Amino acid sequence: MTLPIRRTAVAAANVLLGAAAAACTAGQPFSSPAPPGPSSAGDASPAVRPFTLAATGDVLPHDSLIRQAHADAGGDGYDFRPMLAGAEPVISAADLAICHMETVYGKGGGPFTGYPSFRSPPQIAAALRATGYDSCSTASNHTLDDGPEGIRRTLDHLDKAGIGHAGSARTAEEAGTPTLLKAGGAQVAHLAYTYGTNGIPVPMDRPWSVNLIDESRILSDARAAREAGADVVVVSLHWGTEWQTAPDRRQLALGRALTASTTDGRPDIDLILGTHAHVPQAYEKVNGTWIVYGMGDQIAGAMVDHSGTHDPRGNESTIGRFTFTPPATPGARWQVTRAEFLPRWFNTATNRVVDLDTAIAAGDTALTSVRDRIRSAALSRGAAADGLVMAGPQGTPSG
Repeated sequence: MTLPIRRTAVAAANVLLGAAAAACTAGQPFSSPAPPGPSSAGDASPAVRPFTLAATGDVLPHDSLIRQAHADAGGDGYDFRPMLAGAEPVISAADLAICHMETVYGKGGGPFTGYPSFRSPPQIAAALRATGYDSCSTASNHTLDDGPEGIRRTLDHLDKAGIGHAGSARTAEEAGTPTLLKAGGAQVAHLAYTYGTNGIPVPMDRPWSVNLIDESRILSDARAAREAGADVVVVSLHWGTEWQTAPDRRQLALGRALTASTTDGRPDIDLILGTHAHVPQAYEKVNGTWIVYGMGDQIAGAMVDHSGTHDPRGNESTIGRFTFTPPATPGARWQVTRAEFLPRWFNTATNRVVDLDTAIAAGDTALTSVRDRIRSAALSRGAAADGLVMAGPQGTPSG
């Protein structure tokens, strides 16, 4: 499957790994293009441009969001675009944008359900594309909520919308095909995995349906993606302890192990994006590689914790934005030369994503404490010392 070109430098293609076992997925096999050659006579080549990657947390459409989307569609269908509009300026401006599609899609005519077993309106896919997303991770604890058919419907609709996907698969062949996306002259591989599936067993006749977290497998898949032509390898992980701001021991240990792995002196993984905890978690540079332990829920209903108490942190999140710069020598690592986070809040009264800096600048100073709480979480493991900054209103650099 080849996805449409978006903005100035993004297209997506998938390269079949002839010998790779159960890597992440997106569409049909595609022949890998030859690596771009150098430009002539010192001209600036589009093949060596830096690129920006923006990523967001869980898309978790509870019943209240389904009702809102139906109302936003005028009672005829479902329209999630207004809900996501607060993220669009940043997402559409990035060269490459990645979301986490937490749930699976129901049949076209419904019924659609929220927690605990999700079947979401498939119109979400078109809204994600309109917002500017290029690829979504689809490995989560809800991937098997509607069995293999739920996976098929979800990936079919993402394909139709022109969005790549990683973490679940319709066929064994698809499961052996890494998701490759083009950005700024780089081939970017997107891989995705989940800690589990809420006790629903992975079908024995479809062991490749969803990717489960396993250190050796993630590294094998990352190396295979690199062999398939990936210059940058991005791994989405659905992990961590719900409602815990601090990353747990497994996150810390796995993050260290994955970022320490190298092949011929080059790191196997270039960025880790975390979801699942429902609350914003820290950013940290580990072994020279950025990890976002948890971006929080991008869209979700009013969240309650395990005790049944409403927890406003469940509607707080960050957008992670990373600028990748080409290597000085061929075959070396693309370096992250700027790392940023952008605080966001989902207003459950209006069911809209809110750019907190813009809202505060417009006079809603009551949201200052929300922004400050998110900033505290993002910086809680000392990332400021490694250059992480909070971007300003509408994603403008803050210095």
